[in-house]
Amino acid sequence: MASAASVPYLFDFHNIQIESLIGFILGMLFSVLFNAEGQAYLATVLGDRREAPKDRFHFNAFLHLDILGTAAFLLGGFGWPKQISVEEKNFPHPKLYTIITRLSGPLANLLAAGIAASMISILMALMQLHPQIFLGVVAVNVTVAVYNLIPIPPLAAGNCLVALLSDRLAPLKTKLQFIGPWVIVAFLVFERLYPTGIFEGYLNPLVRTVYGFITG
Repeated sequence: MASAASVPYLFDFHNIQIESLIGFILGMLFSVLFNAEGQAYLATVLGDRREAPKDRFHFNAFLHLDILGTAAFLLGGFGWPKQISVEEKNFPHPKLYTIITRLSGPLANLLAAGIAASMISILMALMQLHPQIFLGVVAVNVTVAVYNLIPIPPLAAGNCLVALLSDRLAPLKTKLQFIGPWVIVAFLVFERLYPTGIFEGYLNPLVRTVYGFITG
């Protein structure tokens, strides 16, 4: 379809290229928007309805930005939105529907990547425009979707594991949800200073495979 973007995109503070930077920023904003709104939508459909739905449905990416999640984007090329509030007791099947809701976030990121890839085809066919910015959006959303397999909250796999814990362990759940983001950011700082290549060996090949499939 076009020349590939850097996958996953790692922010290079010493070599900033305008098109890549714009693609990264747009990718980050679209990824938090689709991830958060996807969870909010499915939670509502499954039974967790709110009297004030605007508490979850902002349709404004900036309102979904999380400080540590944004730091993770800058350090590791992936991140997360502010945690979407979910009341398990409102679901007919609390644990199952909570897990489905959390998994809808990364699935929404794959949807965003697909939409961006479709825009590339349209723009190249009609206007002969360079698709680098849209490739960046695809790359960031695919990276976020795949990295949500990391079993640490607030990433989807981590939230699913927390949801499986007994309600009697509520204090532990709260601690895990608080500590998780700090653990991820601390590891990303360490990875930048002392590269271990752990992501390259496990997650990045999957990121590139999915990215290649979506972009054709």
